[in-house]
Amino acid sequence: MKLSIKEVEHVAELARLELADAEKERFTHQLSNILTHIGKLNQLDTGNVEPTSHILPIKNTFRDDVNRELFLEGNSLDNAPDKDRNYYKVPKIIEEA
Repeated sequence: MKLSIKEVEHVAELARLELADAEKERFTHQLSNILTHIGKLNQLDTGNVEPTSHILPIKNTFRDDVNRELFLEGNSLDNAPDKDRNYYKVPKIIEEA
């Protein structure tokens, strides 16, 4: 399929691109080649091909769900910038009315 420079200018305008004349010529040629290739692909007989969303089978691989303690009492506050006994200490952000 052969594109015209006018069509390339229209696509560039939709994409808010400013193209120099040399770029318009180059993109006209390149996009025409791409559309020609797609046209060839559209001619392929895919009647016996099962529709898929991916070319390879996809399978989720999950690890076994195992209970474990992530934060022990001793280490959960190790990186706290400020703490008071077993609590995080944060600045007051709500004013009393």
